[in-house]
Amino acid sequence: MFSAFSASAASSGPTGAPPGRGILRPVAALLLSGLVAAAALVGAGPAAAADDPGRHHGGAAAVLDGLKTFDSAVLRIAGKRGAPDRTQELPAGLFEMTVDGGGKLKTYCIDLHNPTQDQAKYLETPWAETSLSGNRNAGKIRWILQHSYPQVDDLAALAEAAGTGPLTERTAAAGTQVAIWRYSDDADVTASDKQAEKLADWLQRSARDTKEPRASLTLEPAAVAGRAGELLGPVTVRTDAGQVSVSPPVDAAASGIAVTDEKGAPVTAAADGDRLYFAVPKDTADGTASLAVQATTSVPVGRAFAGAGRTQTQILAGSSESTVSARAGATWAETGAAPALSARKNCAAGGVDVTAANRGDQPFTFELAGTEHTIAAGATRTVTVPVAEDQAYDFTITGPAGFGRTFTGVLDCATSGSVLDREGEGADGNDVGTQSAQQSVPATTGSGTSGLEGDLAATGGSSATPMLAAVAIGLLVVGGGAVFLLRRKQPAADGE
Repeated sequence: MFSAFSASAASSGPTGAPPGRGILRPVAALLLSGLVAAAALVGAGPAAAADDPGRHHGGAAAVLDGLKTFDSAVLRIAGKRGAPDRTQELPAGLFEMTVDGGGKLKTYCIDLHNPTQDQAKYLETPWAETSLSGNRNAGKIRWILQHSYPQVDDLAALAEAAGTGPLTERTAAAGTQVAIWRYSDDADVTASDKQAEKLADWLQRSARDTKEPRASLTLEPAAVAGRAGELLGPVTVRTDAGQVSVSPPVDAAASGIAVTDEKGAPVTAAADGDRLYFAVPKDTADGTASLAVQATTSVPVGRAFAGAGRTQTQILAGSSESTVSARAGATWAETGAAPALSARKNCAAGGVDVTAANRGDQPFTFELAGTEHTIAAGATRTVTVPVAEDQAYDFTITGPAGFGRTFTGVLDCATSGSVLDREGEGADGNDVGTQSAQQSVPATTGSGTSGLEGDLAATGGSSATPMLAAVAIGLLVVGGGAVFLLRRKQPAADGE
């Protein structure tokens, strides 16, 4: 029988790593702190680890290089409470990202009112964990991406199909972005260039619902558990790549732990649908291990990319051959409960799903959000922890012998404009996101840009910091925020 450990405060920075090794025991209580959440919003930098298993389910991780190919557009902002409508000029076009490990991505924005952060870290993310969750037009956005620039790079053919007249790379990118904003943000936006506006109208009229593309690379599930002397798994590879390389645990040679197929044969490469196992020698001390898979492939058009911190969500318009990766972990114990833990944002429920699977021979009892949960041997349960929109979360589950699992991120499930509309902000027709963006410039502009500066909505670089600071102050006032901390009593003696 397990007993709960007490909670203690810790930093909510996005790069915290789980300490130590060992077997999970029950966890402590939920801690809500507007102060810590506000600090996380202001201080969260773009350098979060791409391989953080609590943050990245697999696929590509990249750094934003900036807005590179764009022209201008005009956003009409409806006045509230009798205030007159107003308009704002803004850039519209393609961003570029550099992939960790090699490769380039081209993306469009799908959160118009939220500024970007210069050199922000982005992670390939399922639609259900972004502002596309619940958006009935998400599939139409993917159709637009598939049928416009840069997927269609023959601009003469694109212009003929759309009946626009001559298009340049900049006007084609602007028209495509405008059409996307109309579906991603329900925005009243028009392209400044006549040909770009005709392209936007044609794309909007022509768009048809299409399915979400699957991830470039994931492992399912991301955590398994069991007894030493058994094959722990399976972990199934899901990928569009022809083949992925498989890396065993770092200390595999010393520990004797191997990654194998279901017959126990060592595996160094795998394909879509292959099932991998952790082979843990009998009498191995209670502990944990992880495996990694990696491939070079083109990331599917339409995959969402969410910021590791608070920054504008993007959607993929084009990919070079890029490095993609995923990780999975295993936990084993000689006796008692043997839990495997994973977490995933749940935009539909407004929180984070924490899933615990007990592969031991005794019940696993833990406390989460002030409620005690008991999972019978052989059972699995998911607990949803509420998190407010745009709030940072950081919770760590630890146990004896140094076991630790940390889950961090920001719940960004709605466009900034839709949140403000629901809250009825802006008696004079202004909204927080646009006010901040008025002082913004593109995160980074390339030599091929149109030279737009000044009154630019939603593509700002470092000017987003004042907005985040204002949000943080607001959180302190209302006591908002959600930082989840689940700790054992004694600190780990070693790190992982």
